[in-house]
Amino acid sequence: MELFRIKRDLPFMKYALVFNAISFLTFAAAVFFLVTRGLNFSIEFKGGSVIEVEYAQAADIEKTRHVVEQMGFGEVQVTTFGSSHDVLMRLPLRSDIKQTEQVGHVFAELCKAESGSISQRQIVTAKGESVSQQVCVNAANAEPVKLSRSEVVGPAVGEELARDAAKALGVTVLGIMIYLAFRFEWKFAVAGIIANLHDVVIILGFFAFFQWEFSLPVLAAVLAVLGYSVNESVVIFDRVREGFRKFRKFSTHEVIDHAITSTMSRTIITHGCTQLMVLSMLMFGGPTLHYFAIALTIGILFGIYSSVFVAAAIAMWLGVKREDLIQAPVNREDPDDPNAGAVV
Repeated sequence: MELFRIKRDLPFMKYALVFNAISFLTFAAAVFFLVTRGLNFSIEFKGGSVIEVEYAQAADIEKTRHVVEQMGFGEVQVTTFGSSHDVLMRLPLRSDIKQTEQVGHVFAELCKAESGSISQRQIVTAKGESVSQQVCVNAANAEPVKLSRSEVVGPAVGEELARDAAKALGVTVLGIMIYLAFRFEWKFAVAGIIANLHDVVIILGFFAFFQWEFSLPVLAAVLAVLGYSVNESVVIFDRVREGFRKFRKFSTHEVIDHAITSTMSRTIITHGCTQLMVLSMLMFGGPTLHYFAIALTIGILFGIYSSVFVAAAIAMWLGVKREDLIQAPVNREDPDDPNAGAVV
C-alpha cells in the first residue's frame, strides 16, 4: 500500500554530513545533561513506598496531595487510577521514619484530614489467617478512606532493578547487532547499533534535562524503541541490497537514496499510525502512561531520523559496496581457476 510514489530519487546522502552534524550536536547535548543532571529515578529504582487508598466519596486530589506534601517526604506523586475514588501515592524514603512505619504515618494523616481516627480491626485473609489492619473511622462510624494496598521497595531492591535494567539494555543491543551482522553485513550492524544508541541516549537526555521521572514503564518504552528503530533500519537495508542487485550502474549513495525514497510512503503510513496510537495514550492514558507515551513519542520521531540520516549515512561512510552484499559469479574462463572448463 502506498499513499504516494516519488518518481525521482531524493538526494538524501548529499546532505548526510549536515544532518549528522545536527545529530551529533543533539547527541552531545543529551550526554551533557545525563552527566550533569542525571536521571530522576522513580521509587522502583531509588526505594520508597507505594500506597493505594479508596475514598468513600470522589477523591479531592489537591487536598490529598497537600496532606502528603506537608509530611516532608520531598517529591511525591499523587494520582487517581481506576475511578475517581481510588488514589495512588508514591513516596520516597525518609531517614527519620522506618520503612515499615511510613505507610501507617501517611494513612493516619489522610484519616485525620477526613475527620476520622485510626483503629485496629481483625480481618480474615483469603488463606484463613487472622491479621490486624488499620481502619479509619469517623464520628458516624463510617470509613471515609480505606487502605487498599501498600508496597515498600527497599534501596537494595532498587539497585538490583537498576542493574537488571542495564543488563536488559546491553543484551538487547548485542542481540540486534548479531542479527544485523548475520542478516546483512558487519558495516550495517555497526551503523544500525550507532543509530539505535543515538535514539536511546537522546530519549534519556530529554528525561535528564526536564527531570521527568524515569520508571519501569519508561524503561520498557526505551527497549520498545530499540526494536522499533531497528525495524525501520532493516527495511531500508533490505532496499539497499535489492538496489545493488537491480541497479548495477548506480553508485553506493545513489542506491541508498533510491532505497530511502522508495520506502517514504511506507514510513509515513507505519509511523503515522503508530504515533496516533501513542498520542492517544499521551492524552487519555492518564498519569500512569504519561511518561511512557512521551518516551515512545521521542523515540519514534528520532527513530525515523536516525534510520534515514544516521544509519544509512554511516553505512555509506564505512564503505559498504555491492560486493559486500552480493557474491560475484564465478568466472569459468579464468585461467587461474583450477576448475575452469571442467565438465561434470
